[in-house]
Amino acid sequence: MTLKQYFWPVIGAVTIAISAWLLYKELRGLSFGDLQDSLSRIPTDSWISAGLCSLAAYAALAGYDRIALMHLGRKVNWLFIAIASFTAYALSHNVGASVISGGMVRYRAYSSKGLSAREIGGLIAMCSFTFLLGAALLVGLVLVLEPDITERFVDLLPIGASTATGYVILALVGLYALASLLRLRPLRIGTFQITYPAPRVVLPQLLVGPLELIGAAGIIYFALPDVGNPGFVVVLGIFLVSFSAALISHAPGGLGVLELVFVMGLPEMDQADVIAALLVFRLFYLLIPLVIALPVIPIFERLQFRAGQAPGGGGEG
Repeated sequence: MTLKQYFWPVIGAVTIAISAWLLYKELRGLSFGDLQDSLSRIPTDSWISAGLCSLAAYAALAGYDRIALMHLGRKVNWLFIAIASFTAYALSHNVGASVISGGMVRYRAYSSKGLSAREIGGLIAMCSFTFLLGAALLVGLVLVLEPDITERFVDLLPIGASTATGYVILALVGLYALASLLRLRPLRIGTFQITYPAPRVVLPQLLVGPLELIGAAGIIYFALPDVGNPGFVVVLGIFLVSFSAALISHAPGGLGVLELVFVMGLPEMDQADVIAALLVFRLFYLLIPLVIALPVIPIFERLQFRAGQAPGGGGEG
């Protein structure tokens, strides 16, 4: 293996080790019994709400792929898109290095539908951009609605600066949408070129991207108790920070990173309650989807093999 192949796994392992050490320092007084008590106090309706939020999040993730295919001008069956997207994200969320792990699943799936490697690369890039656009939109809204949220992590920016930053981010998102509506020519920066998608692509992006993140954050919000709960907007803001940090870290499942950021971001809440809510998140957003997705790959490969063995079969499904 080359140095490049070792790089991201090593980065992920180091991140987990550092996060685990910092988390241990934060949770030294937390016992397993405290955690059990917190889980047992989560009411049934909160479990149901958390499950529904997970379904909404994964439905939105399927929308990522649908939007990308729309941008590419390729038509693929909705059910196939939903299964391919669900499998790709269920694996990448748990394995880490989402562009690579999810990209492998997408390549195998969409190449069977006739998409070229270039088109699949464009699809992956468009999915990533839709996520970034949704995250930017929500970060802007959170900073405008709850500007003091930055004080939970770093006390460097005054509230006025946080609000101004929020408005600037929202303005940039608005300019992107306006450029699409006005059908402006591609923006060139040196050899790099940004082509604005058509409005029929941009408008769904502005809905689907935020919906996925709101659904994922909703799992944690509903699992948290009412006592000390700062409200959904603050929980959403902390989730955006923690989820982004987890993606950057390349740690499998954001292990340790999510927990550390949330414990630091919710000092007013009981630590056992916060960790219990994150366990619910991992159950609904990571573990259950992974268990469901794992059999999909061998089933798909079996169907592809049978299609290739059929008279006149070319291996495409």
